[in-house]
Amino acid sequence: MTVTSSTTPLIAILTDFGAADGYTGVMKGVILGIAPGASLVDLTHEIPPQDVRAAAWVLHTAWHYFPQESIFLCVVDPGVGSERHPIALQAGGRTFVGPDNGLFSYVLAALTNPTDARAVLLENPRYFPAERSATFHGRDIFAPAAAWLAAGVALNDLGPSRPVESLVRLELPQPTWRGDTLVAHRVHTDHFGNILTDITGDLAQAVFAAPIVTLTLGGHAITARARTFAEGPPDALFLFRDSSGNVAIARRNGSALAALALSNAQLDEEPITLTGVVADHRE
Repeated sequence: MTVTSSTTPLIAILTDFGAADGYTGVMKGVILGIAPGASLVDLTHEIPPQDVRAAAWVLHTAWHYFPQESIFLCVVDPGVGSERHPIALQAGGRTFVGPDNGLFSYVLAALTNPTDARAVLLENPRYFPAERSATFHGRDIFAPAAAWLAAGVALNDLGPSRPVESLVRLELPQPTWRGDTLVAHRVHTDHFGNILTDITGDLAQAVFAAPIVTLTLGGHAITARARTFAEGPPDALFLFRDSSGNVAIARRNGSALAALALSNAQLDEEPITLTGVVADHRE
């Protein structure tokens, strides 16, 4: 069954599939077989394999910039075929389709009122193939769900309601104070090796307003700050404010991650401490 709509919303696709195999292309074929007028946007297919936390962050930094009624098809699903639930979530004027494994944690955290969101389990057999792979729900469940939604099928038609408060949420890091020392955490490392911290909002402004700030990480004391990469020192790590608004660590024309000689897993165990930030900006 194919439905054609003159106002088909766009579908943005986020996966950890990479570009070597045909997984993403097959999902697009499924979508276009159901909703041939759908506009497809590749948000990214380079999420590190099985890294739900990285996927959640990338989605967090992107979805606000898409039009209202956009659909986000998100498949980073290390628990595929297990008891984890396939869901569709309407929140913030968009719809998110994917596994209930914490991928939508930042979307849920941004809700000012939980009653503004609705979720369903993707279980109505009318909209999914009778034969489904145990290892490729992106093709057999999530892509069809996104396509039917784009074609105008109502969210509630795809399956029974799921209480939004029951959805899986990752524990999202928050900076804390230890006396006059601000303790931060890595939230993401981007393609360029920039290391993003959980310092944002007023605290981020305070980091750049203070006369002297020292960030200590992995035996490195970082004091330089810059507004742009070009303004950063040529041979030293420095702090800047990423386009997400978060304080981040960079190396001009290089990789902060490589300069620190630490893996992301090691960074998650290393304390990131800042001194010199004015305590009046505590959140």
